Amino acid sequence: MEIGSDAHKELFCRTFLEGHRVYEPKELPWPELGPEPLSLLRGVPFWDFALQAETDAGPMVHAAARLSDDPLVREALALQGEEEARHGRIIGHMIERYALDVAEAKPNLPADAEEAYIDFGFEECLDSFGAFGLFALARRSQLVPEPLFQIFDRVMDEEAHHIVFFINWFAWRQAQRGGVRRALRVPKGLWHYGKALRHLAELVRGEDGGSGEAFTLTGASAFVENLTPRSVLEASLEQNARRLAGFDDRLLRPRLLAALARAAVSALSLVPR
Repeated sequence: MEIGSDAHKELFCRTFLEGHRVYEPKELPWPELGPEPLSLLRGVPFWDFALQAETDAGPMVHAAARLSDDPLVREALALQGEEEARHGRIIGHMIERYALDVAEAKPNLPADAEEAYIDFGFEECLDSFGAFGLFALARRSQLVPEPLFQIFDRVMDEEAHHIVFFINWFAWRQAQRGGVRRALRVPKGLWHYGKALRHLAELVRGEDGGSGEAFTLTGASAFVENLTPRSVLEASLEQNARRLAGFDDRLLRPRLLAALARAAVSALSLVPR
């Protein structure tokens, strides 16, 4: 299939639109939690960041949708905006239900919604790769009741749809602009991945609203014992392949991080665990 063609646009938009599921966070089967799972959830340091990120995402994607001249693309982008807003409501409802100590989040609208959506999309590709693996590792620990993981499994599936839609939208958009921009699709994508990695590094160092070491290590190790870079990479590779396996083979998928992770696992195999 030619990237940027009408057939390509129809496929990635229809795939996303048809994959949408209707539900409201308050209607989901939220489990009752005992003292230990409640203490665990309340001790995890990243709910503030997660709530703010999702609160910002919905209005930003909706704003990007309004900038699109193509009716089908605009419809799909608007639907992603609705799903991002629903992710915010899921986290918000969980915070309220389990009395987590998290401040109220207010949306921040960017000056350039389309460029912000591109940055956000590449960050989602980066974040989802690691999140798929960490989610599976945490689920295996059984420290929190399975029904809670079933609720967030929906979010993981939606994130998979988001990144496949985004990477195809980005390729289609660059192709539609023709000439130099079509040729620079891969370099521009790498540049945006670089921005996403810099943002992640800021979070790890505790800049830009992150909580430093606690954000990346304490939060994950609260659910998973003996967490190592290799175990995270191997789980992420396995879960990334599983989450993306059901999409049409003609659609593009994010591949850079999986390739880097495989190289990293090969290198780590030479290092004592």
